[in-house]
Amino acid sequence: MFKKRAALSAPRMLHPSATKAAAIGLSAALLLTACGRDNGSGSGSTESASPIASGPATGTVTVWAQGAEGTALPALAKEFEAANPGVKVNVTAIPWDAAHNKYQTAIAGGTTPDIAQMGTTWMSDFSDAFEATPSAVDTDDIFPGSVKSTDVGGTKYGVPWYVDANVVFYRSDLAARAGHETFPTDWDGFKSLAKDLQSKAGAKYGVALPAGGADSFQRILPFVWSGGAQLVNKDSTKWTLDTPELAEALNYYNSFFTEGIADKNPATGAGAAESAFVNGSVPMWIGGPSGIGELEKAGGAGFADKYKVALVPKQKSATSFAGGSNLVVFKKSQNRDAAWKFIQWLTQPEIQVKWYKATGDLPASQSAWKDPSLSGDSKLAVFGDQLKDVNSPPSLTTWTQVSAAADTQLEQIVKAGKDPASALKELQSTADTIGTGR
Repeated sequence: MFKKRAALSAPRMLHPSATKAAAIGLSAALLLTACGRDNGSGSGSTESASPIASGPATGTVTVWAQGAEGTALPALAKEFEAANPGVKVNVTAIPWDAAHNKYQTAIAGGTTPDIAQMGTTWMSDFSDAFEATPSAVDTDDIFPGSVKSTDVGGTKYGVPWYVDANVVFYRSDLAARAGHETFPTDWDGFKSLAKDLQSKAGAKYGVALPAGGADSFQRILPFVWSGGAQLVNKDSTKWTLDTPELAEALNYYNSFFTEGIADKNPATGAGAAESAFVNGSVPMWIGGPSGIGELEKAGGAGFADKYKVALVPKQKSATSFAGGSNLVVFKKSQNRDAAWKFIQWLTQPEIQVKWYKATGDLPASQSAWKDPSLSGDSKLAVFGDQLKDVNSPPSLTTWTQVSAAADTQLEQIVKAGKDPASALKELQSTADTIGTGR
């Protein structure tokens, strides 16, 4: 069950819904979901969390939620109210493109809600206003890669609400025509498949890949991580961009363009990527779960049998991009005990399944994936497997600046023929000047 989510504004990178913009189609959504942190938990002092009072939730809980989630949550919240007769949950739906400024204003004015849906790249922006996650809030059942996104400076704030991961979408019927009955698992095989889709199955381009522009570097991070590169050092005090591992990843990625396997100037109009996938001219991309719904609309009845999804190709690992949204409680909450109880309830496996059925948001709870609605779907099962090996950009306030600089360098590599090694040296110098904020 997937739906097309509302568009969100660039350049600030949000959760996956933010980047699946209807105005530009899937071509700008390739390889993009929400993000958290890269490796390690960062440096700095940790915060202790106060315990949660026992007993049923009472009083009023105010929640701000973005996009489709803000629209769908009130109906589910009624079940929580029924189980806790003394509580009332008031949900305010906020457009994603207005949310960041709204949170800034609310924090500055001391008018924050009890709970907020937080795009994972925003965690470091606002973490000073969040309560640390109480020990009673158990995250053992949550995908570990998503739990990382709640960690800022060694303290965990909030809980993953739902998750996304990027996988490979490919026309399995055309792959079979090209002699590939199974999907390759490594970089060499992935490139060979893309070439064969051109030479043996009639594709104009073997794969759709970002060629630059806003958020493009963030979209290629599955190649970066799978090649063994990390973006920061262990304590997140220095950017580590000019490395052999990152150079290898960029050289491999750029080879798709230099060899004519991917388009340097892909169409970005609404529906362009879907149309190219359906008509077979560009029969492979990397993207998130909303792509299933997009292709259902574009391909019509029976098209689902013509394509499959697969784990991202492996070099040293097969690490993809983790996305989703977190739920946080603000320090100025007027009813923090009930707020945390609502979050605990929302992350129970059975409630996560209900939320998936209502919205198409993939459960953060690993146990929820045992439900037949998820485990019985061959495409969804791949997403569940991929979520076991995911990563996110660093949860640092300067990531947006560094990522924008990386976008520029990537575009110069792809479109202007810049040497990746030179680009990385310049990027490292820029990142050193910007710093990590720690």
